[in-house]
Amino acid sequence: MTGDSFTNKGASRKLSLTRQIFLSIVAACAAVAIVVTAASAALFQGAFFADEHEQLAGECATLSSLLDQTDNDEDVLASLDLGQLRATLVAPDGHVLYDSRADASDLPNHADRPEITQALADGEGSSDRNSETVGYVSLYNAHRLSSGDVLRISVERASVVAFLSSDFALLVIISAVVVVAGWLVSRHLAAGIARPILEIDPASLDASAPYEELEPLVSRLNDQHSQLVRRMSAIQDANDMRREFTSNVTHELKTPIASISGAAELIRDGICRPDDVQDFAGRIYKDAQRLSSLVSDILMLSKLDETERVGERDSMFGPSERIDLMGVARDVAARLERKARKAGVALKVEGICSYVQGNARLLDELVSNLVENAIRYNKKGGRVFVWVLPIEGRPAVRVSDTGIGIPKEAQPKVFERFYRVDKGRSRDMGGTGLGLAIVKHAAAFHDADIRLESEEGVGTTITVLF
Repeated sequence: MTGDSFTNKGASRKLSLTRQIFLSIVAACAAVAIVVTAASAALFQGAFFADEHEQLAGECATLSSLLDQTDNDEDVLASLDLGQLRATLVAPDGHVLYDSRADASDLPNHADRPEITQALADGEGSSDRNSETVGYVSLYNAHRLSSGDVLRISVERASVVAFLSSDFALLVIISAVVVVAGWLVSRHLAAGIARPILEIDPASLDASAPYEELEPLVSRLNDQHSQLVRRMSAIQDANDMRREFTSNVTHELKTPIASISGAAELIRDGICRPDDVQDFAGRIYKDAQRLSSLVSDILMLSKLDETERVGERDSMFGPSERIDLMGVARDVAARLERKARKAGVALKVEGICSYVQGNARLLDELVSNLVENAIRYNKKGGRVFVWVLPIEGRPAVRVSDTGIGIPKEAQPKVFERFYRVDKGRSRDMGGTGLGLAIVKHAAAFHDADIRLESEEGVGTTITVLF
């Protein structure tokens, strides 16, 4: 026996950590991966398709909402870039009115399609069917439009089960060979190697790696755990915000509804005097106007929220255009001039033409809410100034008033939904508590910044930089 052979035998008995991991963990994991992939494909396909259906339902609901606001559904659908999605518009009798990938006149009647039948009956339907393309499944979601027609959105996805079943025999052979080899190689090595690895606590933010080679893995585990904690916290915050919003909406709606109901009941039962009927009618009208404003603001915020969630700005408010901020400010001032005079407030607009790329409706909402707030919370004989001018090289709108001002501790909260510095005064003056929240989201829609300066008893200045 030579020295070289002895050395080689010693090297074969003393394996490096990397080789131990390779021979034991990798071999075992490879075997498990193949077997688990084959065994779990059918189970995961249902969950995968369910998630796809959920996303498809969201896309269909968004498009349906858009079509319900238009008169020519076929032209609107034809103008959209649907990507991988296929859109089909079907009449109540099953006749195909439009299809984004085929000539509608060449398509058969769709009255017998399950998703169409379900949508006509229940308002929404879904199904999936094997595609004519081998190895693919077509997923369908349908919504009934207000016109009675049905919008159907579909997408093709690869069938994992079909892919695996085509090579099932080979998969079984590979799995058997790898499992046997992995068992033979790793049975003596796995225990010693696995013990310190199993002691790693993935729930710990500062878990340490037992081996140098595992440091990147443990580092990623720590990072992923931190991300998971942050995401769970964000989800909790969002849930809390939704619950608070729902509670606030309920409360805000109850007050005018109760007032309207009470006044109407007194008039109906003949309890109030004839001379008081006009006064009660005025109260009903005032509360009805408040309800209308509240609903309008809630719908606007809902659209802005959906736009932020989906990320498609044009789908909700239409394509952006070149807008003159000075023109918007003048239009708003002309519309609110009477309200300002009634409140004893002087309203003035100054500045120069400043153009931004954006949505005319949202920019009007933004400026209107700023000016209305400046009028509402001003003093008799006060002034409201609206300037349109460049600030720091950026187009800007600045609304300044000589009103009651905002306490310093309340300033960070005034852009929150339903937040009021003086709840009683805000309701008495017709505020919904959503005006500045709409300003905040409309500014975010245009990637604009908001700056607030205020002093109690002196006034408030809000600047929006585009």
